[in-house]
Amino acid sequence: MEMKAVVSCAGLLLLFVWLSPSQALYFHIGETEKKCFIEEIPDETMVIGRYRTQLWDKQAGSFLPSTPGLGMHVEIKDPDTKIILSRQYGSDGRFTFTSHTPGEHQICLHSNSTKMALFAGGKLRVHLEIQVGEHTNNYPEIAAKDKLTELQLRVRQLLDQVEQIQKEQNYQRYREERFRMTSESTNQRVLWWSIAQTIILIITGIWQMRHLKSFFEAKKLV
Repeated sequence: MEMKAVVSCAGLLLLFVWLSPSQALYFHIGETEKKCFIEEIPDETMVIGRYRTQLWDKQAGSFLPSTPGLGMHVEIKDPDTKIILSRQYGSDGRFTFTSHTPGEHQICLHSNSTKMALFAGGKLRVHLEIQVGEHTNNYPEIAAKDKLTELQLRVRQLLDQVEQIQKEQNYQRYREERFRMTSESTNQRVLWWSIAQTIILIITGIWQMRHLKSFFEAKKLV
């Protein structure tokens, strides 16, 4: 797909800085707790998530690597709340999915702690890293597989980055279009509501005038 807009070198550099290679964080969950995260993703974009878990050890007073029997359930929903991934993984795992609808994707994780007496009433720390777009590519592996030189590999990386930037720009246009449609719809409703209020006021005024006229005529004041 050809790019419709020419992006300057300075703009490209700013976009490269803006697009972070990955998002890493950690959080704590209880044995029946479920944690969900919202990730805005363009369409036809690959996403890779990696996580590892640590179990709180009371004797050591710190978090230690989880036992093999402890697992995590990962569920991914697209912007239409359709489940695109629902799977049980181990204590450390990796999940992958490709977005087909642009927008906010919900990534939820919870443990199978009810099956683990060791974790009952305890606390679990989950380290989560999410990579989106071209950052999911393993370029050393690609270079070895396709026998690319350093220059060819760099060109490949730049092409992938430009493609991801184009997807991001398309997604921003999609968001702007939806916002514009929502604004126009809201303005139209406000306009029709104002017209309806005006009509009601006019009808009410006419009815009051006729009622008062009939009242005065009945009292022989007019």
